[in-house]
Amino acid sequence: MNREVAPVAGEGRWILVQDTGGGPGPVGDRDAQDGGLDLNLSRLLRIIMEWRWLILGAVALGIAGGTVATLLTQPLYRASATLEINPPSVQVMAGEEEKAGRREDGRFLETQYGLLRSRSLAARVAQDLNLASKPEFVPPEADRATRQKIAVAKLTGNFEVTPVPNSRLIRLAYSSESPALSAEIVNSFARNFINSNLERRYDASSYARDFLARQIGKVKIDLEKSERQVVAYAQGAGIIETGGGSGGEADSKGGSSSLESSSLVALNAALADAQTKRIAAEQRYRQSRSVGATAAVDERTAALRQQVGTLEAEYQEKRTTLKPMHPELLALRSRIDALNRLIGSEAGRAVGGQANTMLAEYRAAAAEENSLRQRVAQLRGAVLNLRGKGIQYNILQREVDTNRSLYEALLQRYKEIGVAGGIGTNAVSVVDAAETPGGPYTPNLLLNLLIGLGAGLVAGIGAALVLEIINDTIKSPEDVREKLQIPPLGAIPKLPAGKDLTVELEDRSSSISEAYFSLLTSLRFSTDRGAPKSLLVTSSKPGEGKSSTTLALATSFARLGNSVLIIDSDLRKPVFTGSPDRGLSILLTAGGALADHISRTKLDNLCLMSAGAIPPNPAELLASPRLKSIIMEATEQFDVVLVDGPPVLGLADAPQLGAACQATLVVVESGKTRTKAATNAVARLKEAGSHLVGGLVTKFPKQAIGYSYGYGYGYEPYQYITDGKSRGRFDLLPAHDA
Repeated sequence: MNREVAPVAGEGRWILVQDTGGGPGPVGDRDAQDGGLDLNLSRLLRIIMEWRWLILGAVALGIAGGTVATLLTQPLYRASATLEINPPSVQVMAGEEEKAGRREDGRFLETQYGLLRSRSLAARVAQDLNLASKPEFVPPEADRATRQKIAVAKLTGNFEVTPVPNSRLIRLAYSSESPALSAEIVNSFARNFINSNLERRYDASSYARDFLARQIGKVKIDLEKSERQVVAYAQGAGIIETGGGSGGEADSKGGSSSLESSSLVALNAALADAQTKRIAAEQRYRQSRSVGATAAVDERTAALRQQVGTLEAEYQEKRTTLKPMHPELLALRSRIDALNRLIGSEAGRAVGGQANTMLAEYRAAAAEENSLRQRVAQLRGAVLNLRGKGIQYNILQREVDTNRSLYEALLQRYKEIGVAGGIGTNAVSVVDAAETPGGPYTPNLLLNLLIGLGAGLVAGIGAALVLEIINDTIKSPEDVREKLQIPPLGAIPKLPAGKDLTVELEDRSSSISEAYFSLLTSLRFSTDRGAPKSLLVTSSKPGEGKSSTTLALATSFARLGNSVLIIDSDLRKPVFTGSPDRGLSILLTAGGALADHISRTKLDNLCLMSAGAIPPNPAELLASPRLKSIIMEATEQFDVVLVDGPPVLGLADAPQLGAACQATLVVVESGKTRTKAATNAVARLKEAGSHLVGGLVTKFPKQAIGYSYGYGYGYEPYQYITDGKSRGRFDLLPAHDA
């Protein structure tokens, strides 16, 4: 740090030279306690105000970029059309249709979206509109195949398929430099998509017809072959079909209805009938022999038995009046006996004839039964032999039936596809056809400007945040509280260039004077006993404004009527100059009375003890117990003792001075002091036993949000403390020595 020391004619005349302020150093490490940029609204606003020109430049650049992009972009025209796609229905029963489920519906729609975006459809559109031959669409110098590929690529790149949410509508759009061509291309996409769907359905039915025709031919050959085989086998085995079904039908037992089996069935029926007749004849014959006269005998003798009855009645009637031997009775008895003999003769003849007849009938029935039984036995053997042959016959017959059923089914399906294949409602229909757009949809100047504005704003704020992180310095009282973990006592504005600090301090309404008076007030409330009696003013590095702060505080205390002593304790590069045989270094080494090394200044109630001669070992000299006794003696004689200490740096001077004083004030230059350096300085002071009363931010920019003189109070806008090479001087010429 550079300092200016100006000698003053006459003994006891001292000149205070203000610190010049250090320039920006290398990027330091972040505070371990902070760990990152803690953003809040006030800090973000402060960062924006601090880097406002960078942000405004980025915004202006973004707006300019949006404007240039708008001017350089080729206008594009977009035409759009709307299609409706209905998933096909599934026919469950004749005359009844069922819609596909929700999942199948979604899959169908996704499939249609993919088909609309396919290269094959784009190729159809390119061929339909002959885009490969249009120089305004493809470069004419390429060959036909290359131009076709370019046209397809441009179609797929500029064609958009957008499903309408919660509907089966699809919006098609195409962008190009020609409004008429855009509408023509979109309509061609819709038209060719519908045609391709119909063609796919027709191709599918045509393929099915061809497949069925081939299958029918194969099945027909198999049917003819199986029919020939069954006929040849029937001829060789002597099987004659008598069933009523076409091609032969199986009987109830699974065998074929052959001639032998039919004859066996008929003979079995005839045999059963003959057995019934034989049994009936045999029963009649045996009954006739056991019972006697039958109904036929009774019929032949009925008249004779009637005459006998009449004569018996007459005989009994006359017997009541005539004797048994009466001729009439004897004649009647004779007639009755003659009739009985005639009845007996007739009955014998009737019974014998009937028995012979029934015996003949019985024998005829038995003979017929035996004949049929022999025939059935013969046919049974033939039928059993035929059944063995019929197994293979039935196998061949079933193969014929199977081939015939398959042939008829295929033929029926072929007829159905031939009549109804490829005919039906189309699943795709045009809702709104594309029309020629009236104006370009891009570039959009307003949108580009908004994008440029937003991009520039984001980039500017991002750059400001990055620079804020990189420039890890103490910038505000909040940083003092959060990063240094000590109370912030105020913020001193920066002195404008060309102004003198003494002049600003003399003007009690100036921003500098008000800010330091605010610091004095904060010090008075920093302890329960008021302002500390002895206060060390130090900083982490040179040029942060600690000497100016010391003088300003001393001036403010003196104006309030307090007796104030300034001790220049920087024994390496003192700020206050004086006689080399008087001052702190002489008092520490040679001893003597305190009053002999104090000089009065031109300001009432303000005295000064210079550093004296520069010793070769400042740290060892300040480590002397004499230092603390000197400060204690000074506090007994003065109301306030302000020690202008050296920077902490890496030396032991400031920590030793802090341990000897009641309190220590750390001065931090806004935006220049690294967080790491400041935290190290605070840590060293605390380790040495210093009581840190707080921190002061100097050279604070007026753009900081919410601050004026540190805490929003002041009579005028923010000012600056200059760090230029020209320095304000404070003439502290005393009237006489103390």
